[in-house]
Amino acid sequence: MQAPLFVRPLTEKEQAELEAGRRSSQGFTVRRSQMLLASAQAKPTTTIARLIGCNDQTVRNAIHDFHERGLAALQPKSSRPHTTHEVFDEEGREHLRALLHQSPRTFGKDTSIWTLELAAEVSFSVGLASRPISGETIRNALGQLGVRWKRAKHWITSPDPDYLRKKNRRDSLIRLVLAHPNWALGFLGRASGGAG
Repeated sequence: MQAPLFVRPLTEKEQAELEAGRRSSQGFTVRRSQMLLASAQAKPTTTIARLIGCNDQTVRNAIHDFHERGLAALQPKSSRPHTTHEVFDEEGREHLRALLHQSPRTFGKDTSIWTLELAAEVSFSVGLASRPISGETIRNALGQLGVRWKRAKHWITSPDPDYLRKKNRRDSLIRLVLAHPNWALGFLGRASGGAG
């Protein structure tokens, strides 16, 4: 069993910065601040780990990092290698853009929504990347194209040029039926293979 480990006594400035860090928009900073403040209250690392939802060694690492770097420990160290090999050249990035304009189902996936990790996996499987890559590599390549990655939102699209008009008409009929509780609503689907 490892010896108990607690953060050293905090200065007023450190205490204030850690309190502010708990309200940060950066998850790393929030977790680190919570760990260090709990340790300053003499909570054991195992208790802190259970409260934060991590393991004991993560808490111990945070305390050691704080002792080494002070408040700089509220920001992650760069995990970027000192020398980088660019996976996508300019042409490769344009191929990546084209790939992301297709559905993942085109590549045999069970979803129609791209994630960074899925884009990384498909990029490797179709030969855009010569080695397995991370979602962060995809994010960086898109950033070089001036594209910001946002979490996918679910929406329905259709090749039918009248789709939006039909959808709006359907939605207005649904609202009408909802306003009349004694009405019934049903949908008639088209039979596959039949005439439209």
